[in-house]
Amino acid sequence: MARVLIVDDSPTETAILEKVLKNHGHEVLKADNGADGVALCRAEKPDAVLMDIVMPGLNGFQATRQLSRDQETSHIPVIIVTTKDQETDRVWGERQGAKGYLTKPVEASHLIQKLQDVMAA
Repeated sequence: MARVLIVDDSPTETAILEKVLKNHGHEVLKADNGADGVALCRAEKPDAVLMDIVMPGLNGFQATRQLSRDQETSHIPVIIVTTKDQETDRVWGERQGAKGYLTKPVEASHLIQKLQDVMAA
């Protein structure tokens, strides 16, 4: 299965996402802020990234933009997973390079389907 990097500053949200991913046979990497997420993504080259938006320091939009514009990581799909459910946030996320956008709480089936979709594209 896939190696998926979760970038989220909430231990609770990270645990929920990790459980869903592991239940579907995926390997999980974790970072609790945007800067560490970008660094880990560059080092480990996961198959996909689940990115929160609201984090201290480098936020999810900034981290997504860095990953999508870096030659080393631009091929890795980023799915934004956030509580921000405004259309403007979704559009801005796509402009930063996100390949998907899910709002919390995420249904396990939606998460797995979106992950499969972006990795197949």
